[in-house]
Amino acid sequence: MKVSGKVFKYGDNVDTDVIIPARHLTSADPEHLKQHCMEDIDSSFAGNVKPGDIMVAGKNFGCGSSREHAPVAIKASGISLVIAADFARIFYRNAINTGLPIMECPEAAGRISNGDVVEADFETGVITDVTTGETFQAAAFPEFIGNLIAAGGLVEYTRKELGL
Repeated sequence: MKVSGKVFKYGDNVDTDVIIPARHLTSADPEHLKQHCMEDIDSSFAGNVKPGDIMVAGKNFGCGSSREHAPVAIKASGISLVIAADFARIFYRNAINTGLPIMECPEAAGRISNGDVVEADFETGVITDVTTGETFQAAAFPEFIGNLIAAGGLVEYTRKELGL
């Protein structure tokens, strides 16, 4: 599977309270959450993000609380992939559980700029900054993780496997 989109770039230590502020956790509805995604760090994000766009960030992305609302809000906003230097472990797992594709690649996170167009191949781990022509190598998704993401997350994967 490949994705391509315009980059929204953020720095280090973007925590879950910035991704989806606690004051908006009155609902777990993805449609509600996407309206407030990133608003405390980028008030224009929700109005400018398009389906397929890509988020790039620095170190420790998704630190803070363990709420699944953060990856749900990002995915619902239309982001097709988050690339970061590294992820907070609980966010990493929550992203996979909710079917939000993520890739760790410090070099790509450091060199890709806001507004660039980026393509990524989940099977090979190759990330291409179409704007600059640079390529980067992240780890490819293991087959099981790829299957979880393709199914839309752990719940949908389980339903499919159980024939529900």
